[in-house]
Amino acid sequence: MNKDWVDKDYYQVLGVSPTADQDAIKRAYRKLAQEHHPDANPDKPEAEERFKDISEAYATLSHADERKQYDEVRQMVASGGFSGFGSASNPFGGAGGPGGQRVRVEDLGDLLGGFGGLGDLFGGGRRQQQSGPRRGQDIQASLHLSFEDAVRGVTTTLAVDGEASCHVCNGSGAEPGTRIDVCPSCGGSGTISQNQGVFSFAQPCRQCKGSGRMVREPCKNCRGAGTEVRTRKINAKIPPGVQDGATIRLRGKGGPGSAGGPAGDLLVRTQVAKHPIFGRKGDHLTATIPVTFTEAALGAEIDVPTLNGSVRLKVPSGTTSGKTFRVREKGVPRTKGKPGDLLVTVHVEVPKKLSRGARKLLEQYRAEFETDSPRSTMGV
Repeated sequence: MNKDWVDKDYYQVLGVSPTADQDAIKRAYRKLAQEHHPDANPDKPEAEERFKDISEAYATLSHADERKQYDEVRQMVASGGFSGFGSASNPFGGAGGPGGQRVRVEDLGDLLGGFGGLGDLFGGGRRQQQSGPRRGQDIQASLHLSFEDAVRGVTTTLAVDGEASCHVCNGSGAEPGTRIDVCPSCGGSGTISQNQGVFSFAQPCRQCKGSGRMVREPCKNCRGAGTEVRTRKINAKIPPGVQDGATIRLRGKGGPGSAGGPAGDLLVRTQVAKHPIFGRKGDHLTATIPVTFTEAALGAEIDVPTLNGSVRLKVPSGTTSGKTFRVREKGVPRTKGKPGDLLVTVHVEVPKKLSRGARKLLEQYRAEFETDSPRSTMGV
């Protein structure tokens, strides 16, 4: 955590409520990023600073863990848990901290570094160094699939809007063909250690702004940011058998990292269309097939559709409506092992109209064979 968490209201920067969900935060970020991107405001130097604030706010609020920690810090600020920062010679000077004194965030992190993650929250421990290379954000996308593509698997192309590595400098922030030097102040670490009495804490290097690098000539396209807002075309391999609502993680296809950090992941949520014939039950396909009264009574071999042609199914004589038959290995393919099965449920269709001859034959059948009602066992 850095001082900006105390000084800046990221929700106000993005123009959203503190209770806004991730979708609302993402929509607000995209709108503001496009509006204030330096490329869209070449005559407004203040747009670049505004764009950085917007990106910083989104970088924190789009991560659930970081957002939770940010909210806790803001809550402590609002409740008077601490109210600012002391001087270098007196880190606990002023009001608002323990014993009525003002507490420096970094020093508080050092003091609480061994207490159940409190040091991490205030800048100590593992999270003390927020500068230097940072992993990019995980971003989300939706993919509509046909029933067949979801069952068989497919390779498709996704159009993802948002922040991406600059296509000119490939994210380096430097004009192609120019050199990037190691920052002489921090030696490439991105941080400078300072002593405050008995305490020592690290803060981002001012000369390189925490990147650890010195770009001699910034990229003209992204102005040294290394990122731009654009639409990317991403090839996505969807495995066979994916379910509706499943999330597929494409590693390294998310938001760009900063200061040479790795890209985040792209989380693809699938929406599978319904099929006019087939349903799904895990790795099994289901289908309801109509049969005639005589086919059910006398038995028959019928053609049953599958996703790969049709198969012959033997319906025994005396089959009742609702009976389910299993056709082996005609269901959903599995990444390992044999495919699932096709579960065929027969529905006996009773004719609504009968010819005189058919009616006469059925009445003759009833008189000869249906001496007792099947409801007689129920006492009716």
